[in-house]
Amino acid sequence: MSDPKPSTDVLVIGGGMAGLAGALALRANGAEVTLVERAPEFGEVGAGLQMAPNASRVLKRWGLLEKALEIGVRPKHLVFRDAVTGEELTRQTLGGEFEERYGAPYVVIHRSDLHRVLLETCQEAGVRLVNDVTVESVETVNGRGVAHTAGGTDHEADVVIGADGLKSTLRPAVAQDGPVSSSYVAYRGTVPITENTPATDLEDVIVYLGPDCHLVQYPLRKGELLNTVAVFKSPSFERGEEQYGGVDELEAAYQDCVPAVRAALKNLATGIRWPMYDRDPIENWVAGRLVLMGDAAHPMLQYLAQGACQALEDAAVLQDVSHGTVFTDDGVDAGAWDAAIAEFNAKRAARTARVQRTARVWGESWHVSGLARTLRNLLFKSRRDGDFQYNDWLYGQANEGVPAAEAPAARVRAAA
Repeated sequence: MSDPKPSTDVLVIGGGMAGLAGALALRANGAEVTLVERAPEFGEVGAGLQMAPNASRVLKRWGLLEKALEIGVRPKHLVFRDAVTGEELTRQTLGGEFEERYGAPYVVIHRSDLHRVLLETCQEAGVRLVNDVTVESVETVNGRGVAHTAGGTDHEADVVIGADGLKSTLRPAVAQDGPVSSSYVAYRGTVPITENTPATDLEDVIVYLGPDCHLVQYPLRKGELLNTVAVFKSPSFERGEEQYGGVDELEAAYQDCVPAVRAALKNLATGIRWPMYDRDPIENWVAGRLVLMGDAAHPMLQYLAQGACQALEDAAVLQDVSHGTVFTDDGVDAGAWDAAIAEFNAKRAARTARVQRTARVWGESWHVSGLARTLRNLLFKSRRDGDFQYNDWLYGQANEGVPAAEAPAARVRAAA
């Protein structure tokens, strides 16, 4: 870098889903945005991603929903089944009244596809993207954020957005905590859908609930791929082993499940597994001119499929709190950032804490056995399709601090 002290309005640290969304949102307000990423190239690992309406609404207001739909799938139903008996427990129709109620569709998409959409939009909008930069710490000097890198180059900005994920190196500025192990691990896999793929359920998101395990399947890429995720309690992970040689634990976890579930294990890539962590919620994400977002602020277990969704909500609220305050018709008021990030923190912390805590409880209900399983199944079966009482708090348009208005989409298109 020729400039020994690159200077910008906004510095975003982390090039995952949260960082790209935050960069795009603030660029749309008119910010000069630099995003730094430690990896040599931008990319996203993993497989499928569920985008509930609270997230697809954000894509819609940014003018990106159609791009997502071009490469994603609109499932018809979300279906829960008992993994031991195969019995259907409950289903939610995802079109019609559901979509009208929440103002956007439920979309399943490959993580790398959504990441690419956000990355390309950032590039088109003029976000400065820099790879091979490892930020070790951020301090506030003379009212500006200064990011110190492993390479010895400082990056300065009016505000620094910490979006460096679950194992954030920036989080210690606001909390002395660490990731919390769930004892569960995930194996994932995507395989082509062929004429030999069982035709049942290829238009739905299917969740099989079993004792200490569950399995999720749904189509991706316009129905060309089948995504499978198997999650189970791992004795080796409980002993502290993140990876594990062999598949005996995986096979043992599902030995009592119906043939359809056991057969689906063949779709998994077993060379690597994903240990499941979250962190306890914290109230404060701000240290001077540093503010956390996404998994750096509120990492959560996957049971509500809300990790990326909450990151998009974060970005939309950051956009809203800084529009007209920091970024005005008369120019940039850098002094307004303190109030703006405090408002962002206040609007988002309680919301994301509830999602984090609910994800833990929801996961526990999926994995029960014995009498608890019997009671769980009775409760699930008592719910009728079209009953929204369990969805409104999460998907409803008035909950996340993101206005339902479409005006911000025009700002994104103008920036691009």
